[in-house]
Formats: sequence, structure tokens, C-alpha cells
Amino acid sequence: MSAFRPSTIFTSAMLATAMLLVGVWLPASAQALNSATGNNALIRQNDLQILQNRVQRQQYQQQQQQYRAQDRQVVRQPPPVVQQLKPSCQTQIIGTTAVSNCR
Repeated sequence: MSAFRPSTIFTSAMLATAMLLVGVWLPASAQALNSATGNNALIRQNDLQILQNRVQRQQYQQQQQQYRAQDRQVVRQPPPVVQQLKPSCQTQIIGTTAVSNCR
């Protein structure tokens, strides 16, 4: 059994070392995944904002096109016809002076 003991101790030490290494690397890899996920979330959020801005811009442009189409459809009414009366004034020239007599 004494020959077994050193190999058992060695194996236990190797397992303990492996577990320590795994324990050290797990949080670091989890952090790397979290930061990568955080970056991806930020990228997704930026992409979503870009898409929302594009949709809003397209909606605005469509609304403006509708307004322009409505403006084109408005029928301009011709100015009202107003009858003009001929003046009943007579202009007489007396010498070098023009005299108007209006009734």
C-alpha cells in the first residue's frame, strides 16, 4: 500500500491542480463571454437604433410626398370676374390745359 500511496497522492495533487486551473480560467472565460455578449448587445442596440432612424426617415419622406401630392390636387379657383364700368368722364382740352368732367 505504501507504493500505492505516492501515486495516489500524485494523482490527487494533479487533480487538485487541474481543478484550481479550471477555477481560475472559468471566471476569466465567463468574463470574456460576458464582455463579448455585452459588445454584441451594444452592437445590436446600435443596429436597432440605425434601423429605427431609417424607418422614421422613410415615414417622414412618405408623409412629405403625400403632402406634396395633396398640394398638387388643390384646384386653384380663377379670380372672380369683376365688371368694370367705362368711365363717364369727358376730357376737354382748353388751350394747353386738359380738363376732365366726370358725372
